[in-house]
Amino acid sequence: MGNTDKVSLDWSNLDFSYVETDYRYTARWQNGSWSEGELIESALMQVHEGSTVLHYAQSCFEGLKAQTAPSGEVLLFRPDLNCQRMARTTNRLLMPEVPESLFMNGILQTVRANAAWVPPYGSGASLYIRPFLVGVGENLGLRPAPEFEFRVFVSPVGPYYKGGGLNLIDLAVIDLDRAAPKGLGAYKAGANYAGGLLATRMAKELGAQEALYLDPAGHRFLEEAGSANIVLKMKDGRMVTPKSESILPSVTRRSVMTLAEDVLGLPVEERPVPFLEEVDDIEEFAACGTAAVISPVGKVRMNDHWYRFYGEGESIGPVTQQLYDRLTAIQKGEEADPYGWTVVV
Repeated sequence: MGNTDKVSLDWSNLDFSYVETDYRYTARWQNGSWSEGELIESALMQVHEGSTVLHYAQSCFEGLKAQTAPSGEVLLFRPDLNCQRMARTTNRLLMPEVPESLFMNGILQTVRANAAWVPPYGSGASLYIRPFLVGVGENLGLRPAPEFEFRVFVSPVGPYYKGGGLNLIDLAVIDLDRAAPKGLGAYKAGANYAGGLLATRMAKELGAQEALYLDPAGHRFLEEAGSANIVLKMKDGRMVTPKSESILPSVTRRSVMTLAEDVLGLPVEERPVPFLEEVDDIEEFAACGTAAVISPVGKVRMNDHWYRFYGEGESIGPVTQQLYDRLTAIQKGEEADPYGWTVVV
């Protein structure tokens, strides 16, 4: 994908919000098979009033980014894992699997058609890509939809958390559960996120940017933030990430843990983490995800008490900084990619 004239935007001051671009991709599943898929201009969808997406939340989505490298190439980061994760979700929600060829074709065509909206290298912005699948068509009873629509749209975005970059964020444990122990927590289903809106608002009222969830069974073990997984640098030198069957498996977290082990030489563990029992052993606390990248957590509120991980004037721990630098350098094409994680658009 070569250089092209860009739209007129203040790239360095974008926030994480929807900006309508020129084209999006759509494909339809009917009578057991997928249509070829095509680019369209309208951002509007016409959905039948009986559609399962409206009544029974039969919907799922993914999120990834395209970024401009110093060479001018536009790079995707591990889109195959997003496709695999969507397949897990569609199987759980009784939705047709989006073939990898259709998934990738939709992403590549949409990014290429909106080349003018891909932020330039060095701007601090990226092109967020949202593939999603919804149940549509005439329906009333609680059963899978008769038809499904797969779409991909893109939007240029800035940092997910206000302030951007590697500024510290705060999390608050809220007395609400994100998912049942054997529910939809490990799947990127739309219903998960509606349930988290109140928790996020409650966290903000307490002075935090985001809610932090504990395990729904005993409210003892760390799970994840409302929109990001958790990674911890422990004082004994280990890199730990919480393990639970109700945590959404993050592409970013998986990559961060690989870099921690391979590049930084740290022992890594994925295991249950009882927060209050191990809080004094945590040296660096961070949230990570496609939107957030890696965000250092300054403090966590639980039971009316703030647990701090950084002292006055500190901004980010050295391990979190190194992981952020390595990860973003690969994503932006600033360093060699020994893992084959990036895909040229």
